[in-house]
This record gives sequence, structure tokens and C-alpha cells, in this order.
Amino acid sequence: MDSLHASSFYTLPHLLCRETRTSVSYSSTSLKRRKKARRPRICSSAATGSGASNGVVSRALRQQVSNSALEQLDIERGVCIPFRKYSPESVRNKVLESRGAILSLMLRGVEIVWNLGLYWSNLVYDFLVGRDEEVVPYRARQLRNLLCDLGPSFIKAGQVLANRPDIIREDYMNELCILQDDVPSFPNQIAFRIIEEELGQPLEAVFSRISSETIAAASLGQVYRATLCATGEDVAIKVQRPGIEPIIYRDLFLFRTLASFLNGISMQKLGCNAELIVDEFGEKLLEELDYTLEARNLEDFLENFRNDPTVKIPQVYKQFSGSRVLVMEWIDGIRCTNPQAIKEAGLDVDGFLTIGVSAALRQLLEFGLFHGDPHPGNIFAMRDGRIAYVDFGNVAVLSQQNKQILIDAVVHAVNEDYAEMANDFTRLGFLSPGTDVTPIIPALEAIWQNSAGKGLSDFNFRSVTGKFNQLVYNYPIRIPERFSLVIRSLLTQEGICFTLKPDFKFLEVAYPYVAKRLLTDPNPALRERLIQVLFKDGLFQWKRLENLITLAKENVAKMSSNPALQVKSTKNQRDWKVERKLDLTDTIKDGARLFFVDEGIRRQLLLALTEDSKLHIEELVDVYRLVEDQIDIPSVAVEVARDIPTVVRDLLLSWSASVLSDR
Repeated sequence: MDSLHASSFYTLPHLLCRETRTSVSYSSTSLKRRKKARRPRICSSAATGSGASNGVVSRALRQQVSNSALEQLDIERGVCIPFRKYSPESVRNKVLESRGAILSLMLRGVEIVWNLGLYWSNLVYDFLVGRDEEVVPYRARQLRNLLCDLGPSFIKAGQVLANRPDIIREDYMNELCILQDDVPSFPNQIAFRIIEEELGQPLEAVFSRISSETIAAASLGQVYRATLCATGEDVAIKVQRPGIEPIIYRDLFLFRTLASFLNGISMQKLGCNAELIVDEFGEKLLEELDYTLEARNLEDFLENFRNDPTVKIPQVYKQFSGSRVLVMEWIDGIRCTNPQAIKEAGLDVDGFLTIGVSAALRQLLEFGLFHGDPHPGNIFAMRDGRIAYVDFGNVAVLSQQNKQILIDAVVHAVNEDYAEMANDFTRLGFLSPGTDVTPIIPALEAIWQNSAGKGLSDFNFRSVTGKFNQLVYNYPIRIPERFSLVIRSLLTQEGICFTLKPDFKFLEVAYPYVAKRLLTDPNPALRERLIQVLFKDGLFQWKRLENLITLAKENVAKMSSNPALQVKSTKNQRDWKVERKLDLTDTIKDGARLFFVDEGIRRQLLLALTEDSKLHIEELVDVYRLVEDQIDIPSVAVEVARDIPTVVRDLLLSWSASVLSDR
């Protein structure tokens, strides 16, 4: 068995206890789109009054500037965070309030500037002697080792840079991709004391046994395996590294201070201030430090996949968790890095990979909440065929608006509308508003046609990303933090797929899922995208409709035949939603309503049946043959008939509106 396990357990000693710490988590709310807040100008010479008054005004203006930057992020994301953990002002106050803060900052600042300055001077020397290209592999390794030596904040920063082609070149990114945050574990006595402080009671009162060694240790915390006294269930205990929070706050303050000197370069290269990039990074890093937020993420994922029998999300025990300790269900699965163990367990590799890709796409396009760090250590194959996720400290949220723009981009790619694809980049925050996208259009066209032209058999995200990285590096494009996580997530999961099956075709699974979403999702925005896909230059694309139906049927067939659906003993099985056929009932109803109510659609559909001066009965028959075994015609007819009153009402409203407008 290749699941995580402890080598030994021991009986818990009695330790001191104290009252349980309480914590509060906050949820995000949607934000209506509003005009971008302008960054206020700070003119110290214009301030009047006493020195103390000037200080108050200056602090107020700094706070306003910080809020403006964060509001810009909120507007760009389409999501508002009413109670955020991070703000530049709060970080500054937290750092400076501690005793000896100035001396600590100076010493740490000197250490950072000295090490980074020495590294930069080596790069300058390489350039001056003309050997800058030949020593790139060595300098990239040197950078990775330097970040490790500078501590957890820099390790996390390196992991972010590994997905930011807008900031560093690709060969350095490839080296940083292998950057690991595995560090020596801290002593058990300290870890157990932290657990007891969060529990408010001795360990043996809650756990009957706990592993004598850590299961995993990282820069921010480490994990133990334990057994609950009350139920006998095995759980994973995630404990935060002691004293890590002041270190993170101190480094974030220094990061932002150094970034302020790079704003000019950043504006020229990326179209945004360097401080904004630090703010994105700091926000995610502080979220990872608060385990109450990770517990909330777990609950959100549990709710999203509640009716999905193919995905396993661990339960969280909030009564035993706090801001520094997280207790969750133990996942006894097989690591995705061990294809032999998966095959020996009798699992269908193709079926498991289909589940994994579908789960990832659901997170991205359906829920808008996705796992930001799905590396092989965080994904397991369950012995019943399900896919299991762990470690939800790093997740990202996509607003409804962002999801719709992503789907728009897919539609524009299908329709080869590269000008609109470039505009999608601006709408997603890759380009600052007002940027001339004309030079980017030919580059996008070259990337997509070169990749898609090879067909599904040769298409992979890594090759496309490599070309995209060159585009990003050569144009003033900034990759927003949430989309750098999207790119990393897709690349990592594609890599897992290749590990398990070297000839796996990611798009052969992804396309059928997208096709099914377009054909069956009742969301009005997706209905509009479906119409855009089916009509090109005013002509109805019969072959495209047939391909969509074929791909959607393929997705349903693969998902319904998965072994995970055959499990009989799962207690929540009655709540599962298992699709055995492609349900087009709602699509047909909506199509009938549009035909009668929307004059433009009615005209286009009638033209589609009579294009080129002939009746397209043969194409209509071909489409019917594709769906006849998937739909129950009498049931669909009944549903359409029930919808007639609504259609008539909409038709009358549309007619009356047109009459009134004519008058």
C-alpha cells in the first residue's frame, strides 16, 4: 500500500492545557462591477499644520493608497473580501509594534539585500563578459538554493515565480518548478504543546494515539496521524510551525519596501506596480497561515462535491481545529506518483484520469473555487476508483464574471476570433485597460493555430504554455495571481496524467466535458455561448453540433462506467447524481422557447434549414440519430407542452414591446 502511514505510535503523555482558542472565518461576497478607483496623489509639500497633524494625514493617505490597490484587485477579480487578513498597513503595524522591530528589520534587510545584491552582481558580470546564456542552468540552480537559504517566505515566493512567466524567463521558471518547501521538522514536544493550546485540553483526552514521527514537514507546518478517542477514526493533524507568523509579516514588509523601488520598471514591463504583485502574494500567504480559512475551504469543497460519487474530500473536525491546528479525516489512498500500485489495486487508469480531469474542470468552470496546489502529494487514488484531494490551504476563487470570460475565450478559440481572444485578456486582468491589443493578435493566432492544428493527439498544455510564456515575456502582460494558480493547476494535473499514462490526451477528456456543459447547462450565459459556437458568420454549423453531441455522449459514457459508481456501501449513495444518459430536455425546451420568442434566432434557424437553396433534412436526421437513444421523446414532448404557457406569455410580451417601440 502506498498511502501515507506512520511507522509507529505511542501513548500520549499528560501536558498542560488551557482554554480553547476561538477563531472566526469570513466568506467572500460578490461585488458588482464598478469604475476603477484612481490612485490618490500624495503631495507632502501641500500638507499644512503641525508635524503631528502631517503625520496623521500622511498615514491616512498611505492607508488610502493601500486600499486603492486592494480595491483594484477586488474589482479585477469581481470578488470583494470584506474582512481581509492582509493589507500593507496592517502588516506595517504588526511588524513595527514588536520590541526590537527596527533592529530586526535592519538586520534582515541587510541579509536580503546582501544576498540578492551579490547574486545580481554575478548576473551583471556574466553579461559583461558575454557568458550570460551559457551559465543560465548554473545561475538558475543558484537562485533556487538562495531562496531556500533565505527561509519560508522566499521559498513560497519562489514557488509563485515558478508560474510567473511575466516576471522571469522560462529556463529559470523550470528550475524553480522543482523548488520544494520540505524542511526539517520541529520537535514533537513543541508541536504537541501547540495542539493542546488550540484544543484547550490534554492530547490524550481527544486522541488515543498519535504518530511518533511527522508524516510530512513543510515550511509553514507539519502533519501527524492520530486516532480519535471518541470514534476510533484516524485523522490527520496539521500543526503550524512555531514563530512563523512574525517572520512572514517581517518579510512581507521588506518585500513591499523593496518593491516600491521597482514600480517604474514594473509599470513599463507589466503595466502595474510591483507593490500590487507583492499584495497579491501577501494576501495568499497570510491566508495559508490561518487554518480556520483552510477549514472553511474544506467545507466549501465538501459542499461542491456533495453529490459527486467520484470525488473524495476529507471531513474537517472544526471542534478540534483552530488558527494553528487543523484536524481532518485521514485519507488512505494511493499516491498518484505510483502508477504500478494503482494498476495492482485493479483500478482503471483511463477511468481515474477521466474523473480527475472532470473534477478539475468542474472546480474551474462550474464552482469557481479550485485547488491551487494539486501536486502528486495532494492527490490520491482511492481503492474504489474515486479521486481524493488533501491540503486546501492554497485555493483560488474565480468570480462568475471570470468564469464566463474563460468560457468566452474557449468559444472565441473555437471560432478562431483572435481579436476577441485578445480582448478577453484585458477583461481577465492580463492587460491593463486601454492597452493596444493589435500587436498581440498575430501572436495569439500563431500560438493557437500551431497547437490546435496538430489535432487532439499532439495537443498538450505544456507546449502551449511554453509558447504563451514567450508571448508574456515579450509584451506588457501581467498574469494575475489567481490565473497563475489556474495555469499551475492545469500543468500539474496534466503532468500527473502523463505519469500514469504517457500517451494520455488531456483535451480528449476536457473537450467532452466542455461540450456537455455547453449542451446541458441551463445557465443563460452558457446558452448564449452555445449559440455563438453553433453560428459562425451567420451560418449554422451542423458538423459542429454533431461533434458537440458526440463528445458530450462520450463524457457521460466514461463517467457513468467508472468503478466508483458501482460501490454499494457508501452511506450517501442515495444523494448521488449519476448521469447515465445525455439529458437534453432543458436544452430542447429553451431552444423551442427561443424559436418562438426570439425573432433573430428564429430567422437564423430557418435559414440554417434552407442554406444554399436546399433543405438540410439529411443533417437534421443525422442529429436526431445521435440523440434518439439519449432522450425520451414523449417525456420531452410533455415538458415542452408544460412550458407552452410561459412561451406564449413571453411571445405576447415580446410582441407588445415591439408594438410600443414602433409607436
